[in-house]
Amino acid sequence: MNHIKPLVPLLVTAGILIGGNGLQGTYIALRGTAEGFLPSVIGMIGAGYSIGFAIGCIYVGRLLRSIGHIRVFAAMAAITAAASLAMSMFVDAAFWLGMRFVIGLAVACLFATVESWINAKVTNENRARTLSVYRFVDLGSVTIAQYMIPTFGIDGPVIFNIIVFALILSLVPISLADKSSPTAPEAIAFDLKAVWRISPLAVVGVVAVGLSMAAFRNIGPIYAAELGMSITSIATFMSAGIIGGVVLQYPLGLYSDKLDRRRVILWATAGSILTGAYLSFGAGTSETANIIAVFLFGAFSMPLYSLCSAHGNDHAGPGQYALIAAGLLFFWSVGATIGPLLAATLLEHYGPRAFFAYTSFIFIGFFIFTLRRMGVRPPVPPSERHSRFRALLRTSAYFNRLAEPPKKDGRE
Repeated sequence: MNHIKPLVPLLVTAGILIGGNGLQGTYIALRGTAEGFLPSVIGMIGAGYSIGFAIGCIYVGRLLRSIGHIRVFAAMAAITAAASLAMSMFVDAAFWLGMRFVIGLAVACLFATVESWINAKVTNENRARTLSVYRFVDLGSVTIAQYMIPTFGIDGPVIFNIIVFALILSLVPISLADKSSPTAPEAIAFDLKAVWRISPLAVVGVVAVGLSMAAFRNIGPIYAAELGMSITSIATFMSAGIIGGVVLQYPLGLYSDKLDRRRVILWATAGSILTGAYLSFGAGTSETANIIAVFLFGAFSMPLYSLCSAHGNDHAGPGQYALIAAGLLFFWSVGATIGPLLAATLLEHYGPRAFFAYTSFIFIGFFIFTLRRMGVRPPVPPSERHSRFRALLRTSAYFNRLAEPPKKDGRE
């Protein structure tokens, strides 16, 4: 674990930042409901965040090349804190939409900065283990943050203040304890048509994940509230879905390396369809049934992004990994922009049962598309694929590439 010690400041920074951002998504849904916002309006606010996030992913490389990692992080943390504080001062749907757009743009830059900084400080020998620790920090901080809401309640500015505190404090570890500064990154190609040509299945898959899972993160709290759950139960409900997403990540990735990866994608998609259907038509208003079912829903659906990304990279050529990662992240953002709005509108007009019926409908479409693609393109033999660890790393290839120094032309 010696390789982790130099990364402790960055991991602490990441934990504080991710926890605060995860808390805000749940809180806005609940606070907006309490303020009388319609579910469709809350969906639009969630869509604003996704649009900002997509734009941030496209332009963060230019910022890192222009001013460096620490300056980008400091500037974006300040912008996010100011926008969050402004939301506590002006409770207005249109204003919140604008602020969530700004926050999404800034948070994309913050995440890219932290992850590229981490990747710049590790080697290929310890990269997978380091990213595993990072994912556990991600999971733990988001889970713990959910319980700030029942502890302090949704009324008043307290939760917004906690979010602002987290964003400001995230600057401290890397400012005081981390003296490194990664080299400015090189430019990254961004060609969406090329990504589609390389793997239509991967593109459709990440769009489906964006349509469904962004809706879960933004509208899931409203679904739970509509069932009559308490604030504490809503926090547990959301945490269960997030934790569930980790449970099958490794086993599904392991099997996908040994079999036709699309078969494992089909299994995970089928599990997402069945658990979504149970949540919609079988769980009723039982808190226990809903929490167990959403745990299983997260276990099947959340690994789909990594599986689709790995499949896309199976068909990528040398030098195309960053292109695939950047393109898939953009396509995911498109789905994540539309998903919360669609799901919220359905919930508003047809009640909470419509929410997971919507996710099942999305996954049914993806299931059918996957079957069609299996008849069009032969599978990549396991011997020609990346290992499961490399497949995992490819999902972060975009941020990995942001840590690479520019190529030299032979002149100093």
